[in-house]
Amino acid sequence: MTLKYFTTSEFSCPCDSIECSGNNMNNEFLKMLDKARDIASVPFKITSGARCKEYNNDLIKRGYKASKNSSHLKFVAADISCKDSVSRYKIINSLLFVGFSRIGISDTFIHVDLDKDKEKSQDVIWTY
Repeated sequence: MTLKYFTTSEFSCPCDSIECSGNNMNNEFLKMLDKARDIASVPFKITSGARCKEYNNDLIKRGYKASKNSSHLKFVAADISCKDSVSRYKIINSLLFVGFSRIGISDTFIHVDLDKDKEKSQDVIWTY
């Protein structure tokens, strides 16, 4: 798959395992994110994409608000660095426009996922 704004390596887990490679990210998720980036006209710096269970558990141990059943573990989520309100608006607006319905907002990043698990609510925006 060819993406205009991203390389799959941007989504790889820090553990560098082949199982957690950004090449294993969900194609529909990546296409939607690439389209959102085009619409937003601001850079999307990915700070977290695919995660293995060990890395996710390490984040939890270090005090990050990572979920034990994180969508990152399913390769359908990304965190996008964001530090100003204008970029935040453009990013969130573009994510909603392309059809994302699960978004988390913190002071320094925006989480977006395409997790369709029936246990996870849709049409939600939460804060960290």
